[in-house]
Amino acid sequence: MTTTTTLKEQVLMTLKRQQANALVLYLNYKKYHWLTYGPLFRELHLLFEEQGAAVFASIDELAERSLILDGQPVADPADYLGTATVTPSSGQLTVKAMIEEAIANHELIITEMHQDADVATEAGDIGTADLYTRLVQTHQKHRWFLKELLAKGDGLVS
Repeated sequence: MTTTTTLKEQVLMTLKRQQANALVLYLNYKKYHWLTYGPLFRELHLLFEEQGAAVFASIDELAERSLILDGQPVADPADYLGTATVTPSSGQLTVKAMIEEAIANHELIITEMHQDADVATEAGDIGTADLYTRLVQTHQKHRWFLKELLAKGDGLVS
């Protein structure tokens, strides 16, 4: 963030980035949901759907927070990829690679939301800081569930 932007503008930029990240992560989850396979198919299919739905719900919260602050959310579909720091999933992946990709995305979002909560706090915006604090807990729980799938290395997730 540059020194020429106000703290409020910085908060609005973080909200836009996290809104874009949520949409890209949601779309990644839909891919995983549709393309999962193997002995844990049912559990993974449902887990990816459940986690994706939670991420989807956050898109509107983040957009509305921008509006509450008299800013603008990311509204044009073409602007999402240029705003997001989460990379869209690409290509045919193994189930293990899907899980690893999702974990990495959650780790990125968690790191950014910690920083973004600090920006909001510095701006005196406890509402946005609280939103990030709540959402980071969701991402941490999702990451935990996904990491547990890989913990034993028992070959069920290949």
